[in-house]
Amino acid sequence: MREHQDDFSRAGAGLAAIGLGDFTYANLFREETGISFPLLVDEKRIAYKAADLKSANILHLLRRDNAAARGRARSAGHQQHRLGQNPFQLGASFVFAPGNRDVHVYLSRTFGDNPSAEMLLRAVQELKPS
Repeated sequence: MREHQDDFSRAGAGLAAIGLGDFTYANLFREETGISFPLLVDEKRIAYKAADLKSANILHLLRRDNAAARGRARSAGHQQHRLGQNPFQLGASFVFAPGNRDVHVYLSRTFGDNPSAEMLLRAVQELKPS
């Protein structure tokens, strides 16, 4: 998302991330990734539970879609960061609109299962009147 932050800003959207772990872990992650948008800390997984996000298991490492995601990440120059508090916690991506509306929800099914930045940007752009 870091590479697309300006695109989201031009579309009138801001970015934020929520991570597991403590502030020390968050600071290390910020340094390693170079993100400049807000990085919130959810040590007790309150947001994860509220969104009913799932957890993976060791067998997810063998899934074909996970292997494909790892290959795409390596090809794009990404690398595995330090493992966090719960390495099996799956993530999600949301696009929220004014009025407390969630207009796009993508729940990860396995590791590396994330929507493209382009998909999320389209969801933001569809909010703007023509």
